[in-house]
Amino acid sequence: MKYAEPIDAQVRAGVAPDTASIHRVVHDLAERLGARGVLREQERLVADLAGLGPLAPLARERGVTDILVNGDGLTWVDRGRGLEREPVHDFAGAEMVRRFAVRLAGIAGRRLDDSQPWVDGLLPGGVRLHAILPPLASDGTCISLRMLRRGSLRLADLEAVGMFTAEQGDQLRALIVQKSAFVVTGGTGAGKTTLLAALLAEVDPSERILVVEDVLEIPLDHPHAVRLQARPANVEGHGLVTLVDLVRQALRMRPDRVVVGEVRGAEVRELLLALNTGHEGGCGTLHANSPADVPARIEALGALAGMTRDAVRAQMATALHSVVHIVRRPTGRVVASIEPLRL
Repeated sequence: MKYAEPIDAQVRAGVAPDTASIHRVVHDLAERLGARGVLREQERLVADLAGLGPLAPLARERGVTDILVNGDGLTWVDRGRGLEREPVHDFAGAEMVRRFAVRLAGIAGRRLDDSQPWVDGLLPGGVRLHAILPPLASDGTCISLRMLRRGSLRLADLEAVGMFTAEQGDQLRALIVQKSAFVVTGGTGAGKTTLLAALLAEVDPSERILVVEDVLEIPLDHPHAVRLQARPANVEGHGLVTLVDLVRQALRMRPDRVVVGEVRGAEVRELLLALNTGHEGGCGTLHANSPADVPARIEALGALAGMTRDAVRAQMATALHSVVHIVRRPTGRVVASIEPLRL
């Protein structure tokens, strides 16, 4: 539509349109559309230009955790039972998927084009976006949307739905009270972030929590939590702020606890150093298939920071105390074990 082109160009440039701009565009057509038509068109444009467009109905469904669109235009959804095909929401070809991905990137305030062929950002309403363009994605543009929980659950809520037993609940609360340093481990979509948020909600309100994340996704329910978010480089290659940078900054902000939303790179060095220099009760999440895999996983991340295996092990021995492992089963997500870190 011609009247949407200025806003569409704005989105492609990495600038998210606001609803006021959309309202002005539709208002210009009020005489032709009529009152009801204006309302319908405004709702459609808000969904298409400032929302999830054709995927909005899926995102509103209760229980949906992930929406995936592949380069061939096929759409998949995870409602907690594994991935299922959603042919009703398929896209008409690779070019349509690419245009949609570029538009979503703009809504997230990021840029997606041949010079910046992937994006990781946060959309309004608590949706984490990842998209990657060809030729990096050989079969076409791929879009991954993760529905983030808008409100934080407490441990009592998770216990009530069977995520862990009453005995495990006591163990989890003890980790917080005793200021034990721990990691929550598991596979993708296992519920690591949900459990971590519930654990942080148990922290004494007098404590100051510094949370470092790639993209803000932990739904915090604590009166004194400060959140720091990493930033990618711009198209000129400037302005990069990494988790390593942010962990260092967090340590200068008088934290009682340092939390890394997901430990997946060289920032593990700063986290281990922090936990070894008086910052008790630090924690984070880590992708691992089992608690036994955690030492090797951290050693590999330490190598990215230039640490030797012996140095990583020496730091781990005094820094990390416990591993909380979550698995995803057909009946739901459950805490499989809570155990000491074994080197």
